[in-house]
Amino acid sequence: MAKFDSVQDYLNALPEPQQQITDELLPIIEAALPGTGALYQGHPVWSAGEKPGKSPVCYVKAYSSYVTFGFWKGQMLTDPSGRLDAGTRGMAGIKLRSLADIDADLFTDWLHQARAMEATTGS
Repeated sequence: MAKFDSVQDYLNALPEPQQQITDELLPIIEAALPGTGALYQGHPVWSAGEKPGKSPVCYVKAYSSYVTFGFWKGQMLTDPSGRLDAGTRGMAGIKLRSLADIDADLFTDWLHQARAMEATTGS
């Protein structure tokens, strides 16, 4: 993807299927981490700290056929759904291929856990 100046620029450049997913996902993230979204390393990231990339909590990254919704400390989250896939360095995320993959209650729980974890442990 090209380089963008803002989270909104990034989202506006997505193909329609990914835009539909992010249009549904972003309000869930913003409710838990209001006003903390910024571009960091080329994609949207929401942080517990004031500086982008400082105390990062979650990110959204678009690929050709899905959108990843991930967490820096995702492997430490309680996930009774089993939907989070482990990544590297303690990260975990979920691939969203359609609107049906979005579970507002589950995602809100993950966001609250991740925000609380970051607030107590920092990066």
